[in-house]
Amino acid sequence: MGRTEKKPVRLMLLVFAVILALAGCGKANEPAAGTTETGGEKAAEESASSGDAGGEIKVGVLHSLSGTMAISEVSVKDAELMAIDEINAKGGVLGKKLVPVVEDGASDWPTFAEKARKLLSEDKVATVFGGWTSSSRKAMLPVFEELKGLLWYPVQYEGLETSPYIFYTGATTNQQIVPAVSWLLENRGKKFYLLGSDYVFPRTANKIIKEQLKAEGGEMAGEEYTPLGHTDYSTIISKIKAAKPDVVFNTLNGDSNVAFFKQLKDAGITSKDLTTLSVSVAEEEIRGIGTDVLAGHLAAWNYFETTDTAANKTFLDNYKKKYGADRVTADPIEAGYTAVYLWAAAVEKAGSTDVEKVKEAAKELEWDAPEGKVKIDGATQHLYKTARIGEVQSDGQFKELWNSGEALKPDPYLKSYPWAASLSSGS
Repeated sequence: MGRTEKKPVRLMLLVFAVILALAGCGKANEPAAGTTETGGEKAAEESASSGDAGGEIKVGVLHSLSGTMAISEVSVKDAELMAIDEINAKGGVLGKKLVPVVEDGASDWPTFAEKARKLLSEDKVATVFGGWTSSSRKAMLPVFEELKGLLWYPVQYEGLETSPYIFYTGATTNQQIVPAVSWLLENRGKKFYLLGSDYVFPRTANKIIKEQLKAEGGEMAGEEYTPLGHTDYSTIISKIKAAKPDVVFNTLNGDSNVAFFKQLKDAGITSKDLTTLSVSVAEEEIRGIGTDVLAGHLAAWNYFETTDTAANKTFLDNYKKKYGADRVTADPIEAGYTAVYLWAAAVEKAGSTDVEKVKEAAKELEWDAPEGKVKIDGATQHLYKTARIGEVQSDGQFKELWNSGEALKPDPYLKSYPWAASLSSGS
Protein backbone atom coordinates (compact mmCIF):
# COMPACT_ATOMS: atom_id res chain seq x y z
CA MET A 1 0.00 0.00 0.00
CA GLY A 2 2.81 2.43 0.97
CA ARG A 3 4.71 2.69 -2.37
CA THR A 4 1.72 2.64 -4.73
CA GLU A 5 -0.03 5.40 -2.70
CA LYS A 6 3.06 7.72 -2.67
CA LYS A 7 3.58 7.74 -6.49
CA PRO A 8 0.67 10.16 -7.36
CA VAL A 9 1.74 12.47 -4.56
CA ARG A 10 5.35 12.54 -5.77
CA LEU A 11 4.21 13.11 -9.35
CA MET A 12 2.02 16.03 -8.29
CA LEU A 13 4.88 17.59 -6.30
CA LEU A 14 7.24 17.22 -9.27
CA VAL A 15 4.77 18.89 -11.65
CA PHE A 16 4.22 21.70 -9.13
CA ALA A 17 7.99 22.30 -8.81
CA VAL A 18 8.42 22.49 -12.59
CA ILE A 19 5.60 25.04 -12.83
CA LEU A 20 7.23 27.17 -10.12
CA ALA A 21 10.61 27.02 -11.87
CA LEU A 22 9.10 28.09 -15.18
CA ALA A 23 7.23 30.92 -13.52
CA GLY A 24 10.47 32.07 -11.91
CA CYS A 25 12.13 32.54 -15.30
CA GLY A 26 10.01 34.76 -17.50
CA LYS A 27 10.85 38.49 -17.42
CA ALA A 28 13.21 38.23 -14.47
CA ASN A 29 15.71 36.32 -16.56
CA GLU A 30 15.30 38.38 -19.73
CA PRO A 31 18.19 40.82 -20.37
CA ALA A 32 17.41 44.35 -19.14
CA ALA A 33 17.61 47.24 -21.58
CA GLY A 34 21.21 48.30 -22.08
CA THR A 35 22.65 45.00 -20.82
CA THR A 36 23.65 41.76 -22.48
CA GLU A 37 22.08 38.34 -21.96
CA THR A 38 25.18 37.18 -20.11
CA GLY A 39 25.03 40.12 -17.71
CA GLY A 40 21.47 39.85 -16.39
CA GLU A 41 20.53 41.87 -13.32
CA LYS A 42 24.16 42.12 -12.18
CA ALA A 43 25.15 43.78 -15.48
CA ALA A 44 22.20 46.15 -15.17
CA GLU A 45 23.34 47.16 -11.69
CA GLU A 46 26.93 47.66 -12.91
CA SER A 47 25.72 49.77 -15.83
CA ALA A 48 23.52 51.97 -13.65
CA SER A 49 26.33 52.56 -11.17
CA SER A 50 28.87 53.43 -13.87
CA GLY A 51 26.84 55.89 -15.94
CA ASP A 52 26.13 53.29 -18.64
CA ALA A 53 22.38 52.86 -19.07
CA GLY A 54 20.20 52.44 -22.14
CA GLY A 55 21.77 54.07 -25.18
CA GLU A 56 23.83 56.61 -23.24
CA ILE A 57 26.96 56.80 -21.10
CA LYS A 58 27.22 59.73 -18.70
CA VAL A 59 30.67 61.25 -18.05
CA GLY A 60 31.63 64.03 -15.66
CA VAL A 61 33.48 67.22 -16.64
CA LEU A 62 34.66 69.11 -13.55
CA HIS A 63 36.68 72.32 -13.85
CA SER A 64 36.80 75.84 -12.42
CA LEU A 65 34.38 77.79 -14.59
CA SER A 66 34.51 80.72 -12.15
CA GLY A 67 37.09 82.20 -9.80
CA THR A 68 40.83 82.78 -10.22
CA MET A 69 41.47 79.50 -12.09
CA ALA A 70 38.77 80.02 -14.71
CA ILE A 71 41.33 81.80 -16.94
CA SER A 72 42.99 78.42 -17.41
CA GLU A 73 40.32 75.78 -16.89
CA VAL A 74 37.43 76.90 -19.09
CA SER A 75 39.34 76.02 -22.25
CA VAL A 76 40.25 72.57 -20.90
CA LYS A 77 36.55 71.97 -20.39
CA ASP A 78 35.91 73.11 -23.97
CA ALA A 79 38.49 70.66 -25.35
CA GLU A 80 37.01 67.75 -23.39
CA LEU A 81 33.53 68.58 -24.67
CA MET A 82 34.91 68.76 -28.22
CA ALA A 83 36.45 65.29 -27.84
CA ILE A 84 33.10 63.98 -26.58
CA ASP A 85 31.31 65.53 -29.59
CA GLU A 86 33.85 64.01 -32.00
CA ILE A 87 33.51 60.57 -30.46
CA ASN A 88 29.71 60.81 -30.59
CA ALA A 89 29.87 61.82 -34.26
CA LYS A 90 31.77 58.58 -34.94
CA GLY A 91 29.16 56.41 -33.21
CA GLY A 92 29.96 56.94 -29.54
CA VAL A 93 31.54 54.39 -27.22
CA LEU A 94 30.31 50.78 -27.34
CA GLY A 95 27.67 52.11 -29.72
CA LYS A 96 26.35 54.50 -27.06
CA LYS A 97 26.25 58.29 -26.94
CA LEU A 98 28.45 60.06 -24.39
CA VAL A 99 26.48 62.57 -22.30
CA PRO A 100 28.64 65.09 -20.40
CA VAL A 101 27.55 66.28 -16.96
CA VAL A 102 29.40 69.58 -16.44
CA GLU A 103 30.13 70.97 -12.96
CA ASP A 104 31.96 74.08 -11.70
CA GLY A 105 34.71 73.56 -9.12
CA ALA A 106 34.71 77.37 -8.67
CA SER A 107 38.46 77.54 -7.86
CA ASP A 108 37.60 76.14 -4.43
CA TRP A 109 39.09 72.81 -3.30
CA PRO A 110 36.22 71.66 -1.02
CA THR A 111 33.82 72.40 -3.89
CA PHE A 112 35.82 70.08 -6.15
CA ALA A 113 35.44 67.26 -3.60
CA GLU A 114 31.72 67.98 -3.21
CA LYS A 115 31.09 68.05 -6.97
CA ALA A 116 33.15 64.88 -7.50
CA ARG A 117 31.00 63.08 -4.93
CA LYS A 118 27.83 64.34 -6.64
CA LEU A 119 28.99 63.18 -10.07
CA LEU A 120 29.82 59.69 -8.81
CA SER A 121 27.02 59.14 -6.28
CA GLU A 122 24.07 61.02 -7.77
CA ASP A 123 24.78 61.36 -11.49
CA LYS A 124 26.41 57.89 -11.62
CA VAL A 125 28.93 58.97 -14.27
CA ALA A 126 31.24 56.36 -15.79
CA THR A 127 34.31 58.58 -15.31
CA VAL A 128 35.30 62.18 -14.57
CA PHE A 129 37.64 64.47 -16.49
CA GLY A 130 38.77 67.38 -14.40
CA GLY A 131 40.84 69.49 -12.05
CA TRP A 132 43.81 71.77 -12.55
CA THR A 133 45.55 72.68 -9.31
CA SER A 134 47.08 69.99 -7.14
CA SER A 135 44.90 71.21 -4.28
CA SER A 136 41.80 70.36 -6.32
CA ARG A 137 43.24 66.94 -7.18
CA LYS A 138 44.26 66.22 -3.57
CA ALA A 139 40.74 67.19 -2.44
CA MET A 140 39.14 64.84 -4.98
CA LEU A 141 41.51 61.89 -4.54
CA PRO A 142 39.95 60.39 -1.38
CA VAL A 143 36.47 60.72 -2.91
CA PHE A 144 37.47 58.73 -5.98
CA GLU A 145 39.27 56.12 -3.88
CA GLU A 146 36.32 55.77 -1.49
CA LEU A 147 33.70 55.46 -4.24
CA LYS A 148 36.03 53.64 -6.66
CA GLY A 149 35.38 56.15 -9.42
CA LEU A 150 37.84 57.12 -12.13
CA LEU A 151 39.42 60.59 -12.53
CA TRP A 152 41.42 61.71 -15.56
CA TYR A 153 43.62 64.62 -14.44
CA PRO A 154 45.00 66.74 -17.33
CA VAL A 155 47.64 69.05 -15.85
CA GLN A 156 51.36 68.81 -15.13
CA TYR A 157 51.98 68.45 -11.42
CA GLU A 158 54.59 67.96 -8.70
CA GLY A 159 54.73 64.16 -8.76
CA LEU A 160 55.27 62.07 -5.63
CA GLU A 161 51.80 60.56 -6.05
CA THR A 162 49.98 57.66 -7.63
CA SER A 163 46.41 56.52 -7.11
CA PRO A 164 44.66 53.43 -8.47
CA TYR A 165 41.71 55.67 -9.36
CA ILE A 166 43.52 58.53 -11.14
CA PHE A 167 45.04 58.63 -14.62
CA TYR A 168 47.52 61.51 -14.97
CA THR A 169 47.63 62.80 -18.57
CA GLY A 170 49.75 65.87 -17.79
CA ALA A 171 53.46 65.67 -17.04
CA THR A 172 55.03 64.49 -13.84
CA THR A 173 58.24 66.22 -12.69
CA ASN A 174 60.77 64.17 -14.68
CA GLN A 175 58.90 65.13 -17.86
CA GLN A 176 58.82 68.90 -17.26
CA ILE A 177 60.45 70.51 -14.21
CA VAL A 178 63.60 68.38 -13.88
CA PRO A 179 64.64 68.64 -17.56
CA ALA A 180 63.79 72.37 -17.54
CA VAL A 181 66.09 73.01 -14.56
CA SER A 182 68.92 71.06 -16.22
CA TRP A 183 68.47 73.03 -19.46
CA LEU A 184 68.44 76.37 -17.62
CA LEU A 185 71.61 75.48 -15.70
CA GLU A 186 73.37 74.67 -18.96
CA ASN A 187 72.02 77.59 -20.99
CA ARG A 188 70.90 80.48 -18.78
CA GLY A 189 72.84 80.48 -15.50
CA LYS A 190 73.25 78.94 -12.07
CA LYS A 191 71.45 81.40 -9.75
CA PHE A 192 67.72 80.66 -9.31
CA TYR A 193 64.93 82.67 -7.70
CA LEU A 194 61.83 80.54 -6.99
CA LEU A 195 58.41 82.22 -7.12
CA GLY A 196 55.14 80.34 -6.68
CA SER A 197 51.56 80.37 -5.51
CA ASP A 198 51.10 79.17 -1.95
CA TYR A 199 49.71 75.65 -2.28
CA VAL A 200 50.78 72.06 -2.88
CA PHE A 201 52.24 72.14 -6.38
CA PRO A 202 54.62 75.14 -6.13
CA ARG A 203 55.92 74.23 -2.67
CA THR A 204 56.57 70.59 -3.60
CA ALA A 205 58.01 71.53 -7.02
CA ASN A 206 60.41 73.99 -5.40
CA LYS A 207 61.44 71.42 -2.81
CA ILE A 208 62.46 69.19 -5.73
CA ILE A 209 64.20 72.05 -7.57
CA LYS A 210 66.31 72.93 -4.50
CA GLU A 211 67.57 69.35 -4.25
CA GLN A 212 68.33 69.30 -7.97
CA LEU A 213 70.21 72.61 -7.77
CA LYS A 214 72.40 71.22 -4.98
CA ALA A 215 73.18 68.13 -7.06
CA GLU A 216 73.79 69.94 -10.37
CA GLY A 217 75.78 72.97 -9.21
CA GLY A 218 73.07 75.60 -9.01
CA GLU A 219 72.39 78.06 -6.20
CA MET A 220 69.42 79.75 -4.60
CA ALA A 221 68.88 83.52 -4.85
CA GLY A 222 65.50 83.59 -3.11
CA GLU A 223 62.13 81.90 -2.63
CA GLU A 224 58.68 83.52 -2.33
CA TYR A 225 55.05 82.35 -2.23
CA THR A 226 51.83 84.33 -2.60
CA PRO A 227 48.17 83.28 -2.21
CA LEU A 228 46.22 82.28 -5.31
CA GLY A 229 44.66 85.42 -6.75
CA HIS A 230 47.38 87.67 -5.30
CA THR A 231 47.92 90.81 -7.43
CA ASP A 232 50.58 93.01 -5.77
CA TYR A 233 54.11 91.92 -6.69
CA SER A 234 55.96 95.20 -6.23
CA THR A 235 57.77 94.09 -3.06
CA ILE A 236 58.77 90.72 -4.51
CA ILE A 237 59.99 92.32 -7.73
CA SER A 238 62.17 94.64 -5.63
CA LYS A 239 63.63 91.57 -3.90
CA ILE A 240 64.28 89.92 -7.27
CA LYS A 241 66.10 93.02 -8.53
CA ALA A 242 68.25 93.08 -5.40
CA ALA A 243 69.06 89.35 -5.58
CA LYS A 244 70.16 89.57 -9.25
CA PRO A 245 69.29 85.96 -10.20
CA ASP A 246 70.04 84.43 -13.59
CA VAL A 247 66.63 82.74 -13.65
CA VAL A 248 63.21 83.19 -12.06
CA PHE A 249 61.55 79.77 -11.99
CA ASN A 250 57.85 80.63 -11.90
CA THR A 251 55.16 78.33 -10.46
CA LEU A 252 52.48 81.00 -10.03
CA ASN A 253 49.00 79.91 -11.15
CA GLY A 254 45.87 81.65 -12.38
CA ASP A 255 45.33 85.42 -12.42
CA SER A 256 48.50 86.04 -10.38
CA ASN A 257 50.57 85.54 -13.54
CA VAL A 258 48.81 88.50 -15.17
CA ALA A 259 49.74 90.79 -12.28
CA PHE A 260 53.31 89.52 -11.89
CA PHE A 261 54.39 89.81 -15.52
CA LYS A 262 52.75 93.20 -16.08
CA GLN A 263 54.36 94.59 -12.94
CA LEU A 264 57.70 93.05 -13.93
CA LYS A 265 57.53 94.96 -17.21
CA ASP A 266 56.45 98.16 -15.42
CA ALA A 267 59.55 97.80 -13.24
CA GLY A 268 61.67 97.92 -16.39
CA ILE A 269 62.59 94.22 -16.39
CA THR A 270 62.20 92.44 -19.73
CA SER A 271 63.10 88.96 -20.97
CA LYS A 272 66.40 90.43 -22.22
CA ASP A 273 67.30 91.42 -18.67
CA LEU A 274 66.13 88.30 -16.84
CA THR A 275 65.19 84.77 -17.87
CA THR A 276 61.81 83.76 -16.49
CA LEU A 277 60.64 80.19 -17.07
CA SER A 278 57.05 79.29 -16.19
CA VAL A 279 55.38 75.91 -15.89
CA SER A 280 51.77 77.16 -15.74
CA VAL A 281 51.80 79.85 -18.45
CA ALA A 282 50.69 78.54 -21.83
CA GLU A 283 49.08 79.99 -24.96
CA GLU A 284 45.77 80.54 -23.19
CA GLU A 285 47.43 82.57 -20.42
CA ILE A 286 49.45 84.55 -22.99
CA ARG A 287 46.15 85.78 -24.41
CA GLY A 288 45.16 87.08 -20.99
CA ILE A 289 48.53 88.61 -20.13
CA GLY A 290 49.55 90.03 -23.52
CA THR A 291 52.40 89.30 -25.92
CA ASP A 292 53.82 92.78 -25.36
CA VAL A 293 54.46 91.64 -21.78
CA LEU A 294 55.48 88.01 -22.30
CA ALA A 295 57.50 87.99 -25.55
CA GLY A 296 60.89 86.39 -24.94
CA HIS A 297 59.93 84.66 -21.69
CA LEU A 298 60.11 80.86 -21.50
CA ALA A 299 57.82 77.99 -20.55
CA ALA A 300 58.27 74.25 -20.14
CA TRP A 301 55.50 71.97 -21.41
CA ASN A 302 54.95 68.77 -23.42
CA TYR A 303 52.84 70.38 -26.13
CA PHE A 304 52.67 73.75 -27.88
CA GLU A 305 50.14 74.88 -30.46
CA THR A 306 53.10 74.97 -32.86
CA THR A 307 53.99 71.28 -32.28
CA ASP A 308 54.37 69.77 -35.73
CA THR A 309 52.35 66.54 -35.94
CA ALA A 310 49.57 65.44 -38.29
CA ALA A 311 47.28 64.82 -35.30
CA ASN A 312 47.88 68.38 -34.08
CA LYS A 313 46.93 69.89 -37.43
CA THR A 314 43.58 68.09 -37.26
CA PHE A 315 43.12 69.03 -33.59
CA LEU A 316 43.81 72.71 -34.31
CA ASP A 317 41.47 72.83 -37.30
CA ASN A 318 38.63 71.27 -35.32
CA TYR A 319 39.20 73.38 -32.20
CA LYS A 320 39.28 76.69 -34.07
CA LYS A 321 36.35 75.70 -36.27
CA LYS A 322 34.29 74.91 -33.18
CA TYR A 323 35.32 77.77 -30.87
CA GLY A 324 36.65 80.50 -33.17
CA ALA A 325 39.79 81.27 -35.16
CA ASP A 326 41.07 83.53 -32.39
CA ARG A 327 41.08 80.72 -29.82
CA VAL A 328 44.34 79.04 -28.94
CA THR A 329 45.24 75.58 -27.71
CA ALA A 330 47.72 74.79 -24.92
CA ASP A 331 49.28 71.84 -23.09
CA PRO A 332 46.51 71.22 -20.50
CA ILE A 333 43.89 71.73 -23.22
CA GLU A 334 45.55 69.03 -25.32
CA ALA A 335 46.00 66.75 -22.29
CA GLY A 336 42.30 67.05 -21.43
CA TYR A 337 41.36 66.23 -25.03
CA THR A 338 43.76 63.29 -25.01
CA ALA A 339 42.29 61.98 -21.74
CA VAL A 340 38.82 61.61 -23.26
CA TYR A 341 40.14 59.62 -26.21
CA LEU A 342 42.29 57.38 -24.01
CA TRP A 343 39.35 56.58 -21.73
CA ALA A 344 37.13 55.86 -24.75
CA ALA A 345 39.79 53.54 -26.22
CA ALA A 346 40.14 51.71 -22.90
CA VAL A 347 36.36 51.25 -22.65
CA GLU A 348 36.19 49.86 -26.19
CA LYS A 349 39.07 47.50 -25.43
CA ALA A 350 37.43 46.39 -22.16
CA GLY A 351 33.99 46.09 -23.73
CA SER A 352 32.64 47.72 -20.59
CA THR A 353 32.56 50.98 -18.60
CA ASP A 354 33.28 49.04 -15.39
CA VAL A 355 36.11 50.93 -13.67
CA GLU A 356 38.29 47.91 -12.85
CA LYS A 357 37.96 46.52 -16.38
CA VAL A 358 38.78 49.93 -17.90
CA LYS A 359 41.86 50.29 -15.68
CA GLU A 360 43.14 46.88 -16.79
CA ALA A 361 42.46 47.61 -20.47
CA ALA A 362 44.25 50.98 -20.23
CA LYS A 363 47.63 49.45 -19.34
CA GLU A 364 50.25 50.25 -22.00
CA LEU A 365 47.53 51.72 -24.28
CA GLU A 366 49.01 53.95 -27.01
CA TRP A 367 47.41 56.84 -28.91
CA ASP A 368 48.60 59.32 -31.54
CA ALA A 369 47.89 62.50 -29.60
CA PRO A 370 48.41 66.03 -30.95
CA GLU A 371 51.66 66.19 -28.90
CA GLY A 372 52.89 62.95 -30.49
CA LYS A 373 52.48 59.32 -29.53
CA VAL A 374 51.64 58.80 -25.87
CA LYS A 375 51.44 55.58 -23.88
CA ILE A 376 49.86 54.79 -20.52
CA ASP A 377 52.36 53.36 -18.06
CA GLY A 378 50.48 50.48 -16.45
CA ALA A 379 52.44 50.70 -13.20
CA THR A 380 51.77 54.39 -12.45
CA GLN A 381 48.81 55.36 -14.70
CA HIS A 382 50.87 58.30 -15.99
CA LEU A 383 51.72 58.89 -19.66
CA TYR A 384 54.99 58.63 -21.52
CA LYS A 385 55.49 62.24 -22.74
CA THR A 386 58.06 64.35 -24.61
CA ALA A 387 59.49 67.30 -22.63
CA ARG A 388 59.68 70.67 -24.43
CA ILE A 389 60.92 74.21 -23.70
CA GLY A 390 59.57 77.13 -25.71
CA GLU A 391 60.01 80.89 -26.01
CA VAL A 392 57.01 83.22 -26.30
CA GLN A 393 56.91 84.98 -29.67
CA SER A 394 55.25 88.29 -30.61
CA ASP A 395 52.31 86.41 -32.16
CA GLY A 396 51.48 84.70 -28.86
CA GLN A 397 52.87 81.33 -29.95
CA PHE A 398 55.89 79.42 -28.72
CA LYS A 399 59.09 78.79 -30.63
CA GLU A 400 60.41 75.44 -29.47
CA LEU A 401 63.99 75.78 -28.22
CA TRP A 402 64.52 72.21 -27.01
CA ASN A 403 62.81 68.85 -26.65
CA SER A 404 63.79 65.53 -25.09
CA GLY A 405 63.86 63.74 -28.46
CA GLU A 406 61.61 60.92 -27.25
CA ALA A 407 58.70 60.32 -24.93
CA LEU A 408 60.02 60.02 -21.38
CA LYS A 409 58.88 57.19 -19.12
CA PRO A 410 57.01 58.71 -16.16
CA ASP A 411 58.91 58.64 -12.88
CA PRO A 412 56.56 60.33 -10.38
CA TYR A 413 58.71 59.43 -7.36
CA LEU A 414 61.98 60.38 -9.14
CA LYS A 415 63.44 56.96 -8.34
CA SER A 416 65.95 57.30 -11.18
CA TYR A 417 67.53 60.40 -9.59
CA PRO A 418 69.85 59.69 -6.62
CA TRP A 419 69.57 63.30 -5.41
CA ALA A 420 65.78 62.85 -4.98
CA ALA A 421 66.00 59.91 -2.56
CA SER A 422 65.01 62.01 0.45
CA LEU A 423 61.93 63.39 -1.37
CA SER A 424 60.24 60.11 -2.24
CA SER A 425 57.77 58.94 0.35
CA GLY A 426 55.80 56.46 -1.74
CA SER A 427 56.19 53.59 -4.08
